[in-house]
Amino acid sequence: MENIGYILLAIVAAIWLVMVIAGTVMAFPWGLVGLTTIAGFGFLFAKVIKERLENKEDDHYSKTVDK
Repeated sequence: MENIGYILLAIVAAIWLVMVIAGTVMAFPWGLVGLTTIAGFGFLFAKVIKERLENKEDDHYSKTVDK
């Protein structure tokens, strides 16, 4: 059930992101500012995910520390 909820939220987020990008492209000259902002956040998000996946120390603590 939880996985279905995450999948549905991911689908809605993807649709929302596509609509935001389409809206910024339609508002051409000023929309480029929004498109650049979205791209910047996307790159930062990808960097955070990459660092989290490569960090062995976080994995060690999440597996061994009592909750």
